[in-house]
Amino acid sequence: MSERYILALDQGTTSTRSIIFDRSLRIVSVSQRATKQTYPKDGWVEQDPEEILATAQATIAQAMEKAGLRETDIAAIGITNQRETTIAWNRKTGESLHPAIVWQDRRTAERCEALLPEQETLHTLTGLVLDPYFSATKMEWLLRHVPKVKIAAENGVLSFGTVDSWLAYHLTDRKAYVTDVSNASRTMLLNLRTTAWDDTCLSLFRLRREMLPTVVTSSEIVGHTPSGIPIASMIGDQQGALFGQMCFEPGQAKCTYGTGAFLLMNVGTEPKFSANRLLTTIAWKAGNELAYAMEGSVFICGASIDWIVNELGLAPNAASTEQMAYNVRDNGGVYFVPALSGLGAPYWDPQARGLWIGMTQATNRNHLTRSVLEGIAYSVRDLSDTIVTDSGIPLKELKIDGGVSKNTFLQNYQSTVLGLPVLRPKNTETTATGAACLAGLAVGFWKDRSELRGLWEMDRYVYRQKEAEVERQYANWKKAVTRSLDWVYD
Repeated sequence: MSERYILALDQGTTSTRSIIFDRSLRIVSVSQRATKQTYPKDGWVEQDPEEILATAQATIAQAMEKAGLRETDIAAIGITNQRETTIAWNRKTGESLHPAIVWQDRRTAERCEALLPEQETLHTLTGLVLDPYFSATKMEWLLRHVPKVKIAAENGVLSFGTVDSWLAYHLTDRKAYVTDVSNASRTMLLNLRTTAWDDTCLSLFRLRREMLPTVVTSSEIVGHTPSGIPIASMIGDQQGALFGQMCFEPGQAKCTYGTGAFLLMNVGTEPKFSANRLLTTIAWKAGNELAYAMEGSVFICGASIDWIVNELGLAPNAASTEQMAYNVRDNGGVYFVPALSGLGAPYWDPQARGLWIGMTQATNRNHLTRSVLEGIAYSVRDLSDTIVTDSGIPLKELKIDGGVSKNTFLQNYQSTVLGLPVLRPKNTETTATGAACLAGLAVGFWKDRSELRGLWEMDRYVYRQKEAEVERQYANWKKAVTRSLDWVYD
């Protein structure tokens, strides 16, 4: 075939997907494999690095096979990935030394509390808040508690990395030990301004520079597969979605509704810091442009829908929750706080726990289901209000994506709660789209961002003004949040 394509490898929390795009940014082929999570102890979440790699290799091959393509038809591969998830491996053999510690894992909560006196220093340097979410305490835990990791460090063969590093290392036949700036900015070890590993941070977490990958831009060739395909972009999943939604200008924002919900606003080429514990992060570095974002995250979004379907049996499947929410006129006075793994921004309380409140004998499964969807929308309102206040940049509209964004009740209610237009694109695979765009730009597949912007297509536009009743309900939900805080005691 004379036509060439871009392949995006999207390694997420619950699955690995390879998606092939044509020059019009249309999806040609998709291959997906589920990845398992294990929960060895309360608050611990792990995955098998070898399974992550195997699913990546399998989906790349299957996506090409489904599209009838050969390696020579692929102009470049872009990698996007679940962020913060931390892997330790032997640089000499390529063997993983311990299960990956997933971003949701809370095992280092005590260590984070012990480091609280250093919080302001870390926030100034990295833009992050002290929380088990980020990679640094995960790396430190592995080094202190896993003998194989200690031995590898003593022998000078220890590699730490986020999922992008692990995949690039193996897809280039162990030649590229790199991470891009967007992923590196999620470790709590990268200096936001210099985009280099920071000595103060390394010292605080008792880590050494040689244990970490080389930091590269988000859009450059970092190596090649054995068959010669260039690996031409690496970007964290949420930053990838920001790029894939064509949020190239300050004030443009997107929210991805997946396992968690992540709202990112492009704040321009200078970092802006939050007074309310939101994150300042690197959006991407492409060419000479270093773009920053302000980010708020809800740890549990789609995961709460999965929970009420799979564990509680409230709904037959995730898709049915939309109609169930419409089956009742309102939430019946019931509010849900999605703190099943603690609370992220702007609360940052690992001790918070999930809460339903306001139930009576008249409460039914439709009310409970609706309250879960409303709880997601309220959580995103928290993020939006805080980002606008702290960045000083008004939000005029919100682009949405991710699997849960297909729920039209949630899209409609989100617009009502925000009082803003909420736009959903035809292609909701925006994380993969961002990685594909950055890879394509790196190899000249697309000319520039103007060309890419013209390829974005809208599927559904909703604009509903704020209502007094919804404002009252949001205030009630905020009251429910206070009841969920600091629930777990030593």
